[in-house]
Amino acid sequence: MADADPTELATAAKKYWSAEGYTEGGVIREVDYATQSGGLDPMFAGIKIVDCDTHITEAPDLFTSRAPAALKDKVPYVKLDADGVERWYVGDRNFGSMGGNVIRKDNNKLLGRLAFPKLEQAHPGGHIVKDRLAAMDDMGVYAQIAFQNSGVTQAGSLMTLGDPALALAIVQIYNDATHDIQEASGQRIFNMIHLPFWDKAEMEKELKRCLDMGLKGVVLPDTPERVGVPSFLDDYWTPVLEMCEATGTSLNFHLNSSVDPNTLTWDGFQFEQTLSVVATMFSIGNAATMGNWMVSGRLDRHPKLKIGLIESGMGWVPFAIEALEHQFNEMLPRFSKQLTRRPWQYFRDHFMCSFWFETVGPKLLLETIGYDNVMFETDFPHPTSLYPGVQAHLKDVFADHGYDIAKKVLQDNPSRFYNLGL
Repeated sequence: MADADPTELATAAKKYWSAEGYTEGGVIREVDYATQSGGLDPMFAGIKIVDCDTHITEAPDLFTSRAPAALKDKVPYVKLDADGVERWYVGDRNFGSMGGNVIRKDNNKLLGRLAFPKLEQAHPGGHIVKDRLAAMDDMGVYAQIAFQNSGVTQAGSLMTLGDPALALAIVQIYNDATHDIQEASGQRIFNMIHLPFWDKAEMEKELKRCLDMGLKGVVLPDTPERVGVPSFLDDYWTPVLEMCEATGTSLNFHLNSSVDPNTLTWDGFQFEQTLSVVATMFSIGNAATMGNWMVSGRLDRHPKLKIGLIESGMGWVPFAIEALEHQFNEMLPRFSKQLTRRPWQYFRDHFMCSFWFETVGPKLLLETIGYDNVMFETDFPHPTSLYPGVQAHLKDVFADHGYDIAKKVLQDNPSRFYNLGL
């Protein structure tokens, strides 16, 4: 295993969200909820809309309530810091914020910040299943694919605890809670699997355990070597990829964490100015994730592997693939025997992208990208989430596509990709 910088890894979760984003302030957008909560629009009658990117906030007692007695005092817990912000801690180590929660408990939306300082200020649907289901019904969404909201399960930080057994237990407790949420939701909320990928044997064992529990997808780092684990080129990952391929389990790359867009913004910006650019570049960073897999040869070894580019948008996809098509000609002739397909073929065979706020992409590029390769998301309850106005937005973007295309993108594609059986 490659060496990693312990200082960098230890601060990874703390930097998961900028502290400034949690301070009091921002602007409250008043939402006329009565007009925004009518459920599924008649235009989509009979379609079970799957929202393929949302976030479940880890409940403050998620770990302490589930840990065995020997670990009760060691697992993550939430503490209110002197600045009035609630954060996760492991022992006396700051593991960062509770994530993004910008929907207030009165259904209004916070703009210009990443979350309310305290979880009690936010919509209870962020972490309570029955409230999430009610919010989904109001939005006209049948099912949600969900990702973590905090950095408390980030492998880079867990690896620096110096306690492999504790690190493994934290991941296992999280996955057990994921299973319970899926069950409590009546198979409508599907949180993604986390893996202890710093330990090859335990990673393979945990993946099998989670698949046996009926969990639906895995979230992985786009460049695992950044935290001292071999890259996806290494056979370290082969058993996991083979297991996912054999079971049709999707790999999900949520944003692109190997890119640091903060280095691209101008000095002197206010918080909101910086975040506006950073958020955009994180999404477009998925072009690198997509390109890495296409040129790696891994997709030729695993021809049935499914890869999700989540919270990425879709408008950049044609340009990125055209650029890769050009580079295959210009730079990769020597790899022609290893790479048996072209970028557009790799994309159509393996990848899903997703849109939320976009109109140009879903209105004009669906056929170009591929009707079978696009899904829909809201990013609830994060900053930049499509809230309110979910149904109005979908009506607008699918107005000229017809019912069958809407059903394919909103239901059939995510159902196939995540093995939902809808």
